[in-house]
Amino acid sequence: MFVHLARYQQAALKTLQPPAEGTDPVLVPLLGLVGETGSVATAYKKRLRDGADSGPSKQQLREELGDVLWYIAALAHRLDLNLEDIAAASLEKTKDRWRATPDSERLRFDADYPPHEQLPRRTTVTFTPTPRPDGTTTIVLTREDGTPAGDPLTSASHIEDDYRFHDAFHLAHAAILGWSPVSRFLLGCKRRSRPAVDEAEDGGRAIAIEEGISALVFSYASRHNYFEDLRHVDHELLITIDHMTAHLEVSIQRAADWERAIITGYNAWRQLRKHGGGRLHLDLDAQTVTFHEP
Repeated sequence: MFVHLARYQQAALKTLQPPAEGTDPVLVPLLGLVGETGSVATAYKKRLRDGADSGPSKQQLREELGDVLWYIAALAHRLDLNLEDIAAASLEKTKDRWRATPDSERLRFDADYPPHEQLPRRTTVTFTPTPRPDGTTTIVLTREDGTPAGDPLTSASHIEDDYRFHDAFHLAHAAILGWSPVSRFLLGCKRRSRPAVDEAEDGGRAIAIEEGISALVFSYASRHNYFEDLRHVDHELLITIDHMTAHLEVSIQRAADWERAIITGYNAWRQLRKHGGGRLHLDLDAQTVTFHEP
């Protein structure tokens, strides 16, 4: 596939003129790319304005796009890049962003650990509102067997924003990504049989990173109606998460996987918020988090 791009670039460079003396060799192809991209936009604008029949023909649009491609090839050459590498990297980036990891490629981070150190494939966690003497309400999490999962939570804020239900995000990370140091702590399945893994992947730093991701995404979500009307997460936010987790096992997951985990977590969080509590059923094999009313 990409061999054709390499041949095209080689052919295009035969018509590349040497830069004028004292001129940055990148400047002409860079400005040419900007200009030709504008020509494509102008041609399509005419089609929108005047109708497909009176606008530029497919041949004219092909020529305009061909000019764009030529300048891309020339600019890549001036920057010591080639179209093969650019195309391959572009496809990898697009796959990471828009294609979730197929089931056949999904890895279980705890598959070779004792059963009690594995995230449960199916489990239910209950969020129960519990009044306090001072008139405020905490959320108490309990596992399937009725034992507490962590400490009672408030929103820890001057303004009640229901962040007290935020463990829904961690549980969604576990269900979709197969990763969540916080959920391992809550569900009592840290990988203690391997101290180095327990410290680096399930320990305090990893937990702080996941809590940081939760707070970071919540800050973004609070300005976007908590994802109720959005299907996608801002790409820059996903890049930041990628950087935050670069040294952890979850780094092999794609941006598309993170997006799915975030959207799933907020779907559950909004239901918990609406009903003041409830139960979340996790199915790690199906990668689902299902809400049940209190």
